[in-house]
Amino acid sequence: MAGIVTREEPEVSWSEFDRAFYECKSVSGRASEPIPDAINTLSCFADNAAARENPDLVPVSDTGEAATAERPYFDWSHVCPTHEEYREGLLEMIESAGDTSGDVRLDDVGFPRAEYCHCDRCDAAFTASEYDDRAEWRAGVITDFLAAARERVPGDLYLALYPDPYPGHLHERSGIDLAAVERLADEVVVPLYDTSYGTTYWLEALAGGFVDAVDLPVTVELYAVDVDIDALLGAVEVAESVADHVCYGYDASTARAAIRRRGADSREGVDHRPE
Repeated sequence: MAGIVTREEPEVSWSEFDRAFYECKSVSGRASEPIPDAINTLSCFADNAAARENPDLVPVSDTGEAATAERPYFDWSHVCPTHEEYREGLLEMIESAGDTSGDVRLDDVGFPRAEYCHCDRCDAAFTASEYDDRAEWRAGVITDFLAAARERVPGDLYLALYPDPYPGHLHERSGIDLAAVERLADEVVVPLYDTSYGTTYWLEALAGGFVDAVDLPVTVELYAVDVDIDALLGAVEVAESVADHVCYGYDASTARAAIRRRGADSREGVDHRPE
């Protein structure tokens, strides 16, 4: 059994999946009502629509470069975590999701990269803060947000992390304090995406790094869209050998086929003879 990450409500009840992450707010900005019987999942500070409609939301570097999908190394546009109005709206959505299903997953929590953010709002907040180090201030901003989210989630809080377990890297890149995560979250999810899974040594290394880095259950999320089923099953076997749970991302049909194939393979060669 394994989990699924899906945008399609009917798929959360497919019998092959022991749990379902239902994406009720995506990086595109698309939002839908949270649903019961799923772990409602929200993209927090990645939101293409919000960034497009209100440029004041977008983080900027110290050289004025905006963190949008049009820039190199960004797959989507980001929202500055210090924008109070956006943050409050996001927390209201998290509370609604928690009220609906109990458990909630948060994706894209943090600043977009190490050089962000230097907007006027962030500069003023850092200057007025108790921090002398900007990296520590950023971590304080993110920890405060996680604490506020935790108060609004009555069940388990899942947190997706950028797949870099090397000591200090998440703190430097996103403002994620893993010690705070251990206090506030119940489980971490690590997306380890590939379009082929031709090799898997890196998957084992990254998953094992997170297992060592956090004293929480670790779920590895594998990409299932247009991936060869045999290769996907090889990745599942590696992930299961290291992590606590495995889930498939965004193609429930391929995920179901992989689970069924695995079940069939496990039954091959078994003789049932009368005693």
